[in-house]
Amino acid sequence: MRYAKDHKAETRARIVKSAAVQLREKGARGVGVADLMKEAGLTHGGFYAHFKSRDALVVEALGQAMDGSRQRWRDVAEQAPEGERFAALVNQYVTAEHRDDPGRGCTMAALGSEIVREGPKARKLFLAQLERMIAALSAQLPGSPEHAREQAIAALTNMVGSIVLSRVAGTGALSSDILDAGRSAALERGPKKPARKARAKVAAPKATNS
Repeated sequence: MRYAKDHKAETRARIVKSAAVQLREKGARGVGVADLMKEAGLTHGGFYAHFKSRDALVVEALGQAMDGSRQRWRDVAEQAPEGERFAALVNQYVTAEHRDDPGRGCTMAALGSEIVREGPKARKLFLAQLERMIAALSAQLPGSPEHAREQAIAALTNMVGSIVLSRVAGTGALSSDILDAGRSAALERGPKKPARKARAKVAAPKATNS
């Protein structure tokens, strides 16, 4: 059977897209080559026509997952009013929806505890994404670059940790409490809204006798 010129590239893209979801749902060691190839309509043996090794696929899938996360952060920041972008990023991240959909969520929360056991290429990609997330938050914070970076790291720790622990807790009250507490702690690192000035009461004019 003859295929279109771009058939191989399209097939490869489908495999990587599926692997990016599996990677976040099941972890790096849970990415099953046989299942991915079956989903792509190919045999297990056809895998090596597209990738040198399973590790090569994991690295590419990790890169795609991170690219997607970065684009979502960019979209959220661009759509929020200036001065509210930090809060928008936090509020978009620390949610029950994110907790319940790891396959399309942040790679930091899904893979942070196990990436140290992957190869150097995967770790390098992961660290690069971590720096980009810190930079994205830092850009929305006041103060010196050093102070903004410190606050961004603290906020990101609250954000990622909240998603990780809320997933461990399930979907009950404790999980919701973890999300609420983590979101509040992260938002505390952000720009402070100016306090509204109380309107001065205008004294009623004194009655005068004419």
